[in-house]
Parts: sequence; C-alpha cells; structure tokens
Amino acid sequence: MQIPAVSGIALAFTAMWVELSFSFVNEPQEKPSATDTTDSTESSGDVHAEQFGVKRIREAYRRGMYDGETPDFPTTYEELREAAFERMSADAKAYVHGGAGTEETFERNKDFSRWRIIPRMLRGVADRDLSVNVLGAEHDYPLMITPLGVQTLLHEEGETATARACEDMNVPFVLSSLSSTPLEEVAETLGDTPKWFQFYWSSDRDVAASFLDRVEDADYDAVVITVDAPTLGWRERLLERGYYPFLEGEGMANYFSDPAFRASLDAPPEEDKQAAVDHFLEVFGDASLTWDDLEFVFDRTDLPVVIKGVLHPEDAKKAVEAGADGVQVSTHGGRQVDGSISAVEALPAIADAVGDEADVLFDSGVRRGEHVFKAMALGADAVMLGRPFAYGLAHSGEDGVRNVLENTLSQFDLTMGLAGTDEASAIDREAIRDERTL
Repeated sequence: MQIPAVSGIALAFTAMWVELSFSFVNEPQEKPSATDTTDSTESSGDVHAEQFGVKRIREAYRRGMYDGETPDFPTTYEELREAAFERMSADAKAYVHGGAGTEETFERNKDFSRWRIIPRMLRGVADRDLSVNVLGAEHDYPLMITPLGVQTLLHEEGETATARACEDMNVPFVLSSLSSTPLEEVAETLGDTPKWFQFYWSSDRDVAASFLDRVEDADYDAVVITVDAPTLGWRERLLERGYYPFLEGEGMANYFSDPAFRASLDAPPEEDKQAAVDHFLEVFGDASLTWDDLEFVFDRTDLPVVIKGVLHPEDAKKAVEAGADGVQVSTHGGRQVDGSISAVEALPAIADAVGDEADVLFDSGVRRGEHVFKAMALGADAVMLGRPFAYGLAHSGEDGVRNVLENTLSQFDLTMGLAGTDEASAIDREAIRDERTL
C-alpha cells in the first residue's frame, strides 16, 4: 500500500495546530466564577440549561467548585428544621412542630413510601412544563403555601415576608384567618400573585359575612373553608407549656381590624385588648355547622370555594354536591385527630370520588418535591406546603421561604424529568405503584 505524499504546507499547518493545542492544554486556566454571566450553556444549545431543577443544582455545583462556597441555607428538611429550632422560641417550636396527642398521625403523614415511582425512559423530557390549572386559573407551579396562622411567632415580618417570597416566584399563597397581618395588607404585598383566603367560620354571622366581603374587596381569588376544626385538638406540646398564642392577642389582625367584630365590642381592641381576646374566643369557630350551612357562604361570595380537611370520599361527594369548586385532603398537619387516617392514605379514594367534578388540593406531610410528585400521581391537582416553608421563614425570613420554594420545586422538576414526565398536569397513577401490588 502506497502512502500518499504530504505537502510541506500541510505539514507546517499540522505542526502549528499541535503546538497551539499543547500550549493551551498546559497553560494554567483561570476558574470561572459561579456568578459569571457568560455561562457557555446559554450559547451551546444545552437543552437542560433552562430547566428549574438543573439550574438550581448547577448553581450549587459551580459555587462549590469555582468559588469554594457551600450553601448557607440547609439542603435537607431535617437540617433546616434543626437550624430553624435554634432561632425559634420554645413556644414557637411547640406551636409549629407538634401534632395531636401521641403524634401518630403527624408521623404517618410524612410516610409516602408505600407509593413507588416507576421511572420511564427516552420520553423526551428536555422541555418540562411545571404549570397546572387550578380552579380555572393557570398557575406556574403545582405548589402553594398552605394557611398557617400567627407567622410572627417565626419571624418579625410574619406573613409579609412569606408573601414577598411568593410574589417574587409567583407561587400562590393561602392566608390564614389567624394571620398576624390584616388580609388587605397581605393582598397588597402579593399583587397579582394568586392568593386564596382560609376562612374560619365564626359563630357570629355578622363577622363571618364581613370576612367574606373583605376577601372579595381585596381581590382574593378563592375562599378555603376549614371544616376539620369544629373544636380544638389535644396538642400536648402546647398543653404542657400552657401556651396558646391567641390569648396574648397574637394572630388577631383580621379580627381586630374587622368592622363587624369591632362593632360587637364595648371598647376597641386598642383600649381593651383582653376583652377583645375574650370575645374572639367566644365567636371563633362553630361546632354546630352542617353541610346545609354552606349555603350561607355560596350566597355571600362569587369566589371559588374549596372545602379543606376532607378525609372521607363521601364527605368529598357532599362538598361537591353542596357547590364546592375544590376539596382539600388534609389532616390539618396531624394537629387535630390523633390516630386518624393520614392524608396520603385518604387521597386516592377522594380523587376517585370527585373525578372531574372538582379540583383536588392536598396538604399534610409534604416535605420534598418527590412528595409533590406522588400526591399529584394519586390525584391532587395542586399541593400545599406547610412546615418546610414555616422553618424557612424562621431561619431567614423572606429569603428562607424563597429557598424552600426553590429547593422543593427543583426536586419536583428533577423527579418529573427522571420519571419520564414532561408536563406536571399529565402526572397520573401510571407514574406510581402501590408497594402491595409489586
């Protein structure tokens, strides 16, 4: 075999290329900064560059490798909780962390392990869509902030800090009736971010009606009626401390600012707070309510209504028959009935019972993005986050809540991709298996 001749020009060019390549490889290179805006992924056609979870983990790896920085914010839920505990009072820890009685329900709520994700391959998941439609409105993500009262126990800015984080990320916020900040102020902070109001039904119908009127006037998007608290739960962490924040007037902002509530007092709360607190305790909640009473709410508001605290399929059907636009599967974070069915155990049957007649919301026990994925596979249209955001708030206020939301959504996004799903709204029961059928 004859080897072709090589021209002198070609040899010279080849030698030059080898020399340049060798000098480039051996020349010390300056590490790029994690904050360098000239990320090569922007111009390389990297199909993963814009995905929520990938961006989050790449940022962490770049900061670690290039800048020698590890995250200031805890990565795991358990680490976050412990770090938050160091910043919280003993009373605040008892209020947020504890469940009812022996905390059996509280503990079992967190166990999603019965349901196993079945990853599917080569499904084309480069362009993942996390958006969902809930109560007729498009949400960027299937994650929402669940109602939690008295947030100033966790951080001095309370609901305002949480609302700012939600507004920044366009994550829907559900405000508690027992907030430390009046509903109108929270609505102003949220702006156009989806906002729902959690409604504790007062036994004083004038106060109940006034709350509903104020919610509409403040441009909230939905009313969430909590029905799983006709009476207080047996919460031993609070009982052993003899602590109930509302006796100090905490979480009273919506009541103390309500015209109907104020009209029922002999003196305004500013002049006699104790009398106002005592009256609140008299009218807070109504254990006499039945399904027929829901007509009062539907007659009073044109907003979509969600019934929160449903754990039985027949109750879900009754809620829909009464006119509810959504039902929320919830154990109140395990704070009401010790030994009850957990929320994730109740979810599949309720989703089946409701079908397409109403949306299904879910909370209780959600700690990670994988839990969000599993809940959606079991029938939830959107999932509400509770204690994780609360600990984020206690840890570092607005930034802490934002970090929790970003981490949880990143976990969810990555789980979606790795499971072979490119649309959050398409997650269904085919994505999981009950361990008892394996």
